[in-house]
Amino acid sequence: MRRVALAAAAAALIAMPATTGAQAPSIDDERRALAAANEASRLARIRSEELERQADAARDEAAEAAARRAAVAARAEQAEADIAAARARILLVDRELAAARARLEARRAPTTQLVAALQSLARRPAALGLLQPGSTRDAVHVRALLATVVPVVRARSDAVRGELAEVRRLREGAALAARSLADGRARLEEERLGLLQLEAASRLRSRDLGRSALIESDRALALGEEARDIVDRMSVLDAAIATRGALEALPGPLPRPLPRPDAAAEATPSAGPPPYRLPVAGRIVAGLGELSPSGVRSRGLTIATWAGAPAVAPAAGTVAFARGFPGYRTVVILDHGDGWTSLVSGLDAAAVRRGERVAAGAAIGRAPAGDAPRVTVELRRRGRPFDIVPLLR
Repeated sequence: MRRVALAAAAAALIAMPATTGAQAPSIDDERRALAAANEASRLARIRSEELERQADAARDEAAEAAARRAAVAARAEQAEADIAAARARILLVDRELAAARARLEARRAPTTQLVAALQSLARRPAALGLLQPGSTRDAVHVRALLATVVPVVRARSDAVRGELAEVRRLREGAALAARSLADGRARLEEERLGLLQLEAASRLRSRDLGRSALIESDRALALGEEARDIVDRMSVLDAAIATRGALEALPGPLPRPLPRPDAAAEATPSAGPPPYRLPVAGRIVAGLGELSPSGVRSRGLTIATWAGAPAVAPAAGTVAFARGFPGYRTVVILDHGDGWTSLVSGLDAAAVRRGERVAAGAAIGRAPAGDAPRVTVELRRRGRPFDIVPLLR
């Protein structure tokens, strides 16, 4: 592992420009990129906080709309009860109206017969009074009686008619009240439906704002990681400049000695295992530092493999973690020593236990079932992501 790191550092020194003056603009560019990343992260964090506040306000609006809708529903139920009461009053008034009409007819019938008889006597010809003694006196008596009875009959009829008019007025009032209550209930129902739509719209808006806030929060985290990567690159550049300056101050290299004839075989490298290997066979679909559709930067390599593909240890080490983790299925973490760790996630199940020592290429689990499952491997040096590609062979 150290030989690989030294080789990478030497390659970086060889690729550097010949003078320190040519390196300064790239450091300035990194500083400007760092400032831009920090500013973008700050703005994304502000947008995330604002969207969270708007989502909370939308949730409050939805709760208020739900409470108002419940109150309107209660008023609608009350209006329905009032309408039923008004209809009951109308039926009662109809019964009273029928009873009043019956009383009027009962009072008018005998009186009408009496008045008709008196009027028939009063209309008898005067010549008949000469033929029947006493009939003239009877006629005068009938006319006097008729004059007395007719006002009484009219008064009683007027009283009954007044009762009928009052009953009709009450019925019209009850019918008007029922129509008014029905109209009011219809308005309450419209208001309830409007509040229901407002509540649904507020809940949808709250959900959309919450999702947007989460995206902005992830973007702020990704920008923060980008800023840390820029700081790391600046540190590497500064260290490379200092190292190159120290190397330039050294005297020239000594002549290389001629190789011995028998050293050719010793110089031939043996075909040994690579310093690092991928945990599963398949196709790499995401590399270190790539942004996902949600704006999260990848910290390793993601490999598309087949269902049930065997997963092996990318390098020798001790199992520090081997169990399920929410959102990452089964995760296996290997400690390689000297601050190097590997994390393999997306497995169906682990074939190792914590504290177990495994060799490079030893089985640690299997890929899950499904169409082209994905397994992710991350290599870290003292907690910082490290590019795996230079270590593969």
